[in-house]
Amino acid sequence: MTRNKQQQEAHGIGQIEEQLARQTEAAEEIIGGSEADPKVVAASREQDSETEDGFEA
Repeated sequence: MTRNKQQQEAHGIGQIEEQLARQTEAAEEIIGGSEADPKVVAASREQDSETEDGFEA
């Protein structure tokens, strides 16, 4: 039962991340991005890949 709950939570987190990504893209279209944005996105992706590597499914 615990594994199923963890899978549901992981799925929920994935949905939240997708929603935030869409909101970020929409905001950038409205107000424009900055030079720092690509660096932040790159750092975020690097951290995400490190987290995924250490996650046991």
